[in-house]
Amino acid sequence: MEMQGTTTRTELDHRSDQYAEVTLVWVNGAGVDETLVCVRTKEDGAYFEIATEPYLALEVFNHPFAYRDFAVVVADAAPLAA
Repeated sequence: MEMQGTTTRTELDHRSDQYAEVTLVWVNGAGVDETLVCVRTKEDGAYFEIATEPYLALEVFNHPFAYRDFAVVVADAAPLAA
């Protein structure tokens, strides 16, 4: 019987400006070890996540719209950036 593990999401940083709420998250456990930048735009409420390599995490966190082409739009998930 295979046991399923759980993953933990840890907020590493959060910021807000006139355009968006941005959260840097570390996801680990159950064989997963990745960083995500979660973005909620203030203009239209769009929510998206950008998976990034750890060495690029702060760059993506500081400039998420420059990396939006790598984003996944999350329609049904409870957003981390609110």
